[in-house]
Amino acid sequence: MLVPSANTFVPRIAAFLAALIIVACLGLCGCGAEEGTSGAPFTPPKTPANANFDASKASGSNGAYIDASSAAQGYVAVRAQSSQRLKFQILCGDASQNYDVPSGHAIICPLTFGDGSYTFRVLKNTRGTNYVEICRTQVNVALESEFAPFLRPNVFCAFDAESARVKKAHELTRDAENEGDALKAICTWIVDNVSYDNAKAEKLKNATGYVPSPDDTLSSKTGVCFDYASLGAAMLRSQGMPTKIITGYVSPDSIYHAWICVYIDGTWKSARFSIDKNTWSRVDLTFAAGSGNSLVGDGKDYTDRYIY
Repeated sequence: MLVPSANTFVPRIAAFLAALIIVACLGLCGCGAEEGTSGAPFTPPKTPANANFDASKASGSNGAYIDASSAAQGYVAVRAQSSQRLKFQILCGDASQNYDVPSGHAIICPLTFGDGSYTFRVLKNTRGTNYVEICRTQVNVALESEFAPFLRPNVFCAFDAESARVKKAHELTRDAENEGDALKAICTWIVDNVSYDNAKAEKLKNATGYVPSPDDTLSSKTGVCFDYASLGAAMLRSQGMPTKIITGYVSPDSIYHAWICVYIDGTWKSARFSIDKNTWSRVDLTFAAGSGNSLVGDGKDYTDRYIY
């Protein structure tokens, strides 16, 4: 067997070490690539999409009014007045959703069942869990886009051009080169800056009718899963990125939870998120923020229930 001389052995060791360094650098570059983004050039809307109750276009009875004039834009607005508890019901085929209506205040509700024949009903509580219909209207809906309901504010995702959350979203996406960059900037900021409020979660554990306030979450930098989803959706929608708020169940114990799904013309791959191009991708901001506990679940199996 030939044994290499010292004069040939030393250079080979140096070459081997150099190769290891190159491999390590490539590995590091690979890690960087995992945090990479891509997509169409990011151009935010000059003003965010809005949604309003237009009394001049509303129809109603018994103190309740339904404005369905913007159904093609993906939402319906309702306002009602009563000393009794009020609910607004949206029906389309076999699907339905109910919303609490604060007396005297208009709310915006998304039309998440797609195109079709919708029935809108305002219901007033009579006793216990019994309700009676006080107003109804029917509309054939043809959405201007499948994304229309997920670009505008609604009762669970409120914002306008002057909102603090919209101004913060503009600030975060100012240097974004593509849609993946913009998504990353907003989601990373929320994950890194909003802390999970365990006390609030315990208080709301068995409550119903909770309505999150994105600006309160932005200001306090604390919240529960619905707050994370609401703030994320408000900020992303204001920048023109379709975003669904979804509530449902997460493993391991079918915990009721909230998260978002986003649709962008681009990608974002990281250790926490895998966003693909031109498809709905799940983003669980609460879990990514390190809030995996008995009130959040393990972030593995999700079952959708409601979409807003």
